[in-house]
Amino acid sequence: MNPQPKEDCKPEIILAQTDYDCLSGFAEFHARDASDVVDELLTELDRAKIVPDHQVPAKTIRMGSVFAFHTGDGKERDVTLVFPAKADIAAGRISILTPIGAALIGLTEGQSINWMARDGQRHVLTVTRVDA
Repeated sequence: MNPQPKEDCKPEIILAQTDYDCLSGFAEFHARDASDVVDELLTELDRAKIVPDHQVPAKTIRMGSVFAFHTGDGKERDVTLVFPAKADIAAGRISILTPIGAALIGLTEGQSINWMARDGQRHVLTVTRVDA
């Protein structure tokens, strides 16, 4: 079982070079929007370990990944991580430009991270499955 992350300690995340390049440019473009979520994404990109695409471990959340997670409420959610134009929460497609999307990028199956919801409530997200 994965221990609960400390409030101020984030797990290591790994990003493929192509995801990093694409997301960096995307975040920089949207930085002029002065969005807190863009700042969160930039923070995640800054702390990520960047590796060549072929060295990304299996079961790592990338853009377009299909995966499942839970927030400790016992409900597992099946989702796909996408860019905002393709986001549709009802269809299980979450945007990288949401607090939860930015928090999940680069995590691997079994990892947990603290996440602050828009209502100010703190949750622990745990990745339970990464399919693709």
